[in-house]
Amino acid sequence: MNSMASLMRLPTQFFSGNQFKGLAGPILIILILSMMVLPLPPFLLDLLFTFNIAMSVMVLLVSMYTMKALDFAAFPAVLLFSTLLRLSLNVASTRVVLMHGHTGPDAAGKVIEAFGHFLVGGNFAVGVMVFVILVIINFMVITKGAGRIAEVGARFMLDAMPGKQMAIDADLNAGLIGEDVARKRRTEVAQEADFYGSMDGASKFVRGDAVAGLMIMVINIIGGLVVGVVQHGLDFSTAGTTYTLLAIGDGLVAQIPALVISTAAGVIVSRVTTEEDVGRQLTGQLFSNPQVLFLTAGIIGLMGMIPGMPNLAFLLIAGALAWGGRALLRRKPPETAERGAAVQVAQTPAAEAAAEASWDDVAMVDPLGMEVGYRLIPLVDQSQQGELLGRIKSIRKKIAQEIGFLVPVVHIRDNLEIKPNSYVISLKGVEIGRGEAFPNQWMAINPGQVTGNLPGTPTTDPAFGLPAVWIDGSLRQQAQIYGYTVVDACTVMATHLNHLIQTHAAELLGRQEVQQLLDQITKAEPKLTEDLVPKVVSLSTLHKVLQNLLDEEVSIRDMRTILDVIAEHAPTIKDATELTSMVRLALGRAITQQLFPGDAELQVIGLDASLDAVLQQAMTSSSGIEPGLADNLLRQTQAAITRQEQIGLAPVLVVQHSLRVLLARFLRRSLPQLKVLSHAEIPDTRNIKITATIGGRA
Repeated sequence: MNSMASLMRLPTQFFSGNQFKGLAGPILIILILSMMVLPLPPFLLDLLFTFNIAMSVMVLLVSMYTMKALDFAAFPAVLLFSTLLRLSLNVASTRVVLMHGHTGPDAAGKVIEAFGHFLVGGNFAVGVMVFVILVIINFMVITKGAGRIAEVGARFMLDAMPGKQMAIDADLNAGLIGEDVARKRRTEVAQEADFYGSMDGASKFVRGDAVAGLMIMVINIIGGLVVGVVQHGLDFSTAGTTYTLLAIGDGLVAQIPALVISTAAGVIVSRVTTEEDVGRQLTGQLFSNPQVLFLTAGIIGLMGMIPGMPNLAFLLIAGALAWGGRALLRRKPPETAERGAAVQVAQTPAAEAAAEASWDDVAMVDPLGMEVGYRLIPLVDQSQQGELLGRIKSIRKKIAQEIGFLVPVVHIRDNLEIKPNSYVISLKGVEIGRGEAFPNQWMAINPGQVTGNLPGTPTTDPAFGLPAVWIDGSLRQQAQIYGYTVVDACTVMATHLNHLIQTHAAELLGRQEVQQLLDQITKAEPKLTEDLVPKVVSLSTLHKVLQNLLDEEVSIRDMRTILDVIAEHAPTIKDATELTSMVRLALGRAITQQLFPGDAELQVIGLDASLDAVLQQAMTSSSGIEPGLADNLLRQTQAAITRQEQIGLAPVLVVQHSLRVLLARFLRRSLPQLKVLSHAEIPDTRNIKITATIGGRA
């Protein structure tokens, strides 16, 4: 019994809910094919023709009540199925007309008879004219216009896709939306493009349906004459009248739903997306101005007074328009007016509120921004396999792991005012870097020891200033053989951005980032930050110490050591520069390891003893470095750096701890590649070798 009950429940479960909806498409296809092959009785034809008319009306109403095109995304498929249904009904009705048309006007059902007799008064000449007019309206006006709108809409939608994708990615990078929302918005953009592309193609079905309806009508008339006269012995006049009226009824019962469906297609593709359906748009925008109604009423009323015109009809319409305008005036709230000596101002409260400025009008500058020319849009558009956004995410993650804090997101925008292949990198709204990139070419960078020249566009590596050349992809392997470093356009931009971020890391570290660092440390080690900020040291002082470290490219990943040193010395040392020196002493091993990996000997630049003494005296007297000594110091330091780079050594200057801050500040302005260490920062386990000396002569 249980098994029998289960079997009885199977059909109910199978045809319930979404499973039944999934069968609607296959069932409709089977019905359409069956109507083309199997003969149908007149009563079933009446049901199917009625269903076709009802479905066309439903489609039109649904299209009228949609807020945006994607609300009726199934419309192209509905258009296809409705066209196939009409054509299959034409085939089925043609079969019945030719086989049984001689029996009378109701041979193909009551619906065809009603359209053939009642709608055109039984006059086949009038019926033919009405049918041809309907075909022309459908084919030449509605379908052609809707198809053109769909074609232009698809073209503009495809052109706008990169900009929309960039906007979504920019909002995602800015943290304004989550990954799920971004994925949903990307899907909607793709669906809009697919919809308008499908509508462009689906409009061809309706055009073909109109042509097919005209041909089917001609076939029905000619075929009916042949069948009626030859096979059934009817006279030519009787056969012509009978079969022509049946053909007209068959054509009209198919073309009227086709006209309705075409109108729905025009409504779908021609409407502007708003928060209102088409009906509200029409009534709200067409009949919302009482002045328009009054002027129209006046014009129609004047025309109605002309002798020989249908005065009653014109005056009735004019009266209705005037009444509508008066009703609108009564519904409108009274406007407040202020009259001055020479100026009259009338504003509603809503207008005043709209004109008033607010804090929402203040646009904050982006901490990090990149503007690209239009030819570089494919590099930042994920729908076109652009890799730059992924590279930027990797850069932010890599920098966070290396220097110890998360840099702000990079807001990317297109800019038509810059060159097509140019890009601009800005920091807090100010340009800090600019370059050019060519998406379909490669940059061959000359590291200094290449064995040949390459044809291409000479340029300079934007990140490090090395000579380079833009080459075609076919020369990539040859460039590598010559000793060039070959990178693509996306890598050029990403490397440039990475270099600038590391160079300006101190400016990117704001008070908010410092507070986020403290919050992260508090979660892991609450005792470390307990009572430190602001009781022991202020947030501003901590911020300045961290910026000083980043200025000299010292990582702040070891926040435990940094906070320990500050907690120890902050009660007695309030100056951020002195606190930075104390922190550097504690981080000396990490700083040395960063400049000289492994345990190799430190081959560095040193100061001549006499110069050391002069600088110590200048610090003691607070008189500063004399101009002549400063010029000589810069010149000799530059020569020492050149010697170090020629033998492949890092440009590092080692001085006494008391001189380190002075020389670091002075030399960093002109020689940013130079790193200044103090002897106290170098671990005792590392050996030092002076490979170049800076003399002390002025």
